Amino acid sequence: MTLTRHVARVLAAAVFASLATPGLAQVRVENAWVRATVPAQKTTGAFMRVVSAADASLVAAASPAAATVEIHESSMQDGVMRMRAVPRVPLRANQPFDLKPGGHHVMLTGLRTPLKTGEHVPITLTFEDANGRRSTVEVSADVRPLTSMPETKHGH
Repeated sequence: MTLTRHVARVLAAAVFASLATPGLAQVRVENAWVRATVPAQKTTGAFMRVVSAADASLVAAASPAAATVEIHESSMQDGVMRMRAVPRVPLRANQPFDLKPGGHHVMLTGLRTPLKTGEHVPITLTFEDANGRRSTVEVSADVRPLTSMPETKHGH
């Protein structure tokens, strides 16, 4: 094969790869935080705002701080707040989705050590676009006091 033909194939492959990449959802994660724990506590929640440039889904989460990390949904049923793992959280293009206390959140169980205010917890979020392609976003979540609630705009 001539050098020119080889260069042409390499360039064609690069162009093809660049055309395929925009299909992956570009996801932004803001204000990620985890609730601090007391010494014997082995479970806590992580909360954040997620914005995807295209329709996508949050499909998994992982962290070295916990043995198990799941996406959970809290809901009121028969006057009792219940929580359950969900396989995915749909994200609409350019519409912020809040993972927050009392709603969808990331649950960390089997914590390896207690989480203290001021520390940071690494979390890897996995997203899937409309074509089934997966991408990950690395997050460093601030550990906040046990009594923390989500920040809201305009002090509300």
